[in-house]
This record gives sequence, structure tokens and C-alpha cells, in this order.
Amino acid sequence: MLPLFLFPCKYFVESSVIPSIMELMKNIDEAKNMLDSWIQALSSVLIGKELPIRLIIASFLARGHVLLEDVPGTGKTLLSKAMAKSLGLAFSRIQFTPDLLPTDITGLSLFDRSQQLFQFRPGPLFSDIILADEVNRATPRTQSAMLEAMAEGQVTVDGSTHQLSPFFFVMATENPIDYEGTFPLPEAQLDRFLIRLDLGYPDEEAEKAILCAYQTQNPLHKLQTLYKAEDLTALLRMVDTVTVSPEVQSYVVRLARASRVHPRVVLGVSPRGSLALQRLAMSWAFLQGRSFVLPDDVKALALPALSHRLLLSTEARIKREKPIDILRELLDQVAVVSA
Repeated sequence: MLPLFLFPCKYFVESSVIPSIMELMKNIDEAKNMLDSWIQALSSVLIGKELPIRLIIASFLARGHVLLEDVPGTGKTLLSKAMAKSLGLAFSRIQFTPDLLPTDITGLSLFDRSQQLFQFRPGPLFSDIILADEVNRATPRTQSAMLEAMAEGQVTVDGSTHQLSPFFFVMATENPIDYEGTFPLPEAQLDRFLIRLDLGYPDEEAEKAILCAYQTQNPLHKLQTLYKAEDLTALLRMVDTVTVSPEVQSYVVRLARASRVHPRVVLGVSPRGSLALQRLAMSWAFLQGRSFVLPDDVKALALPALSHRLLLSTEARIKREKPIDILRELLDQVAVVSA
């Protein structure tokens, strides 16, 4: 008898579009080999950080966005450049500052005298891989210009909607130490990020390896483009074929609902957060070479996918509790299988 998690969700997958199990497994095995090469390539640039690299790749495959919250010098910018170069995609860096205007990133319409009409001049958001550097240094007005782009893959300027790249992927950074002159990201903005994580300092052996690797040349310069656009499109479509059983979905929902009634939580996980966790679990399973999601995938991804979506009570903040503490508590309390 097949495990329950192999049965597709009847509400989202039509049997007519499901390939045969043998064909699907063959394709996923080939895709895993491709993805392993991608992980190795990025690991040659950002040494000793395979887990964060895997999480970021999973976020890209899930069509989400990443918030990197870490101190300067840990490789955030380097990783975003390596992502773009390894995929052969266009890269755009936006340095967020207090004087940055929304039109500086979305673009604006300028009057063309020769043609006597307004023409749209796209901003740096019209690229593939976007590095939003120190995103919390921009004003809330400028931060809000990112909402539509990150949620819907489009930008509306002067009443006209413009579609962004099908590979549009934002990697935003913020410094958790220096808060002077910053504007904390509101909950609505945080909810648009699929995951939030920190790279952290490398261990001793990894830092020695970094010194050796970067002694004469930056490994980024030797990084080769691994995929064509059609390869990426195929990978993204294959993630859609990963099965999520009703039992796993029920587990995701129970985790989200438990966060909303927790006594030390003011704002729990939204339905967008539940969808994000499911989508990330699908891409994570795909990255492992599986065509189905396990409950362990949900447990492994709950912290990076949900911690930034919780708003703790004043009492909890006074006691210096953190969202990850609450999530660990929920993971211990919420059973995988409902009673």
C-alpha cells in the first residue's frame, strides 16, 4: 500500500495532467543532478554555507523572495551576484537610502516631444535577480513600491500595468545591528518574503578555505552559466508536479491556526504564510529528488518560512522571547496527524 503522502490533493491536481510515476521520477532524478551542480557551483563562491544556499535555491524554485538579515561582510551581495551569474540572468542592485523615491525603482513615464506622447522608462526592478541592499533604510513610501512587484510580479505606474520578468527574484538585505536611520519593515512587507534567514559567520575551517580560495582571484569570476532560460522554466514547472497530500496540508493549517491563538502572539501566520510554507516544502522536496512532500519537510522549513510572520505580544518582547521560540514550541505541540 502506498503511503498517504503519495496521494495528490484532489482539490488542486487534475489526474489528466499528472505524468506517470516512472516518467515523473526519471525527470526528477535528472533535475536533482542539475540542481546538485548548481549547489556545488554556488558553494564554490560562498564557502561553508550549503544549507542557506539550498534554502535560497528552494525559494527561487518556489517563486518566492528572500530576506537576508545579517551583519556586513558575510556574503549576502556575493551570493546574489553568484545566483544571477550561475543562471545567466540579468542582475540589478538597488541601494536603498532615505532619499530613494518609488519611481527610482519602478520607473516612470517621461514625455517624448518627438512623438508627442508619454513613454514608460523601466526602473531597476525590471530585471531578473534583484538585490535590494539595506532595504530598511528606505522610507515606508518607497518600501511599499515593492509590494505589488513581489506579490504579483508586476508594476503599475500612471495607471498602466507592466509585467516583470518570469524569473523575478528579490534578495533583500538588512543589518540587524545598526538601526540608526532605518525604517523597520511593516508586517505587510515582511509577509511578502518567502523566507528570512541569516548566513552567519563561517566556522574556522570554512574561513581558512575562504582565505585560500580568494587569495589570488575571486571564484565568482570563474563561475559559469549552468542553465538556459528553457531549463529554468522546465524546473519551475516540475515543482508544480510535486504532490502534497491532504494530511500534510492539514498539518500546515494546524500549525498556522495554532500560531493565531497562542497567548504570546498578537499576529499569527496568515493564509499567505500557509501557502508559502506549502510552496517552499514542495520545492524543498524537489531539491531532495522527491516527487512528494513529507511532514519532516514542513518541520524543517517552519522556522525560516514563518518566524518573520509572527508579531509577539508586549509581554513576550519584554521577556526577550523570539518568534523562533514560539514556533519551536508549536512544532512540539502540534501533532503531525490530527486526533
